[in-house]
Amino acid sequence: MDEIKEQWMEGLAAKEQAGRARAAAEIYRVGCARADSAVAGWWQNRELAELRAGHGAATVGLAVSPARFARIREANGFPPLAAVPPEQDASEFPLYFPNGIALDVLTTREPGAGGAIARFLARQGEGLQQVEFRCGDVDRATAILRKQFGIEPVYPAKRPGADGSAVNFFLVAGAEGKKVLIELYETTD
Repeated sequence: MDEIKEQWMEGLAAKEQAGRARAAAEIYRVGCARADSAVAGWWQNRELAELRAGHGAATVGLAVSPARFARIREANGFPPLAAVPPEQDASEFPLYFPNGIALDVLTTREPGAGGAIARFLARQGEGLQQVEFRCGDVDRATAILRKQFGIEPVYPAKRPGADGSAVNFFLVAGAEGKKVLIELYETTD
């Protein structure tokens, strides 16, 4: 489960809003801390900083079992599910809390299926799956990361993501050398 404690994940399904907010804050803190060391240098690059400018804070992606996914969703008033491309075998919904805290709660659509979330859960169990950053042009950001930082993306070019977004992923060393999956995404709005 990594640094994301069981009590925090269970706290996202608490009956009281204050309990859910406390749990979300802890999960967000850990996710952002892991990602910050990985991406701090990225935002020093003028062009990457401009691609990120005005796109808000990070979103922390948390992979959970289908049962926990259902409990968290119910406790938070059944937020709408994101429209995830079928080939990705994922279900997802966002949670927003005070102070700019944003989480994406993810699970597999089909337990035992071959999607990325199912593989993550099988390999690592529940926990921090990714940290997401919105940017203006994923392909341009990918080119900069390749050329200026020597970082290879998971996919050669952006691909469809949830709710009509376009995404690419980068597996990089985060805090204490632990790997963190960074998602860059762009939207049409």
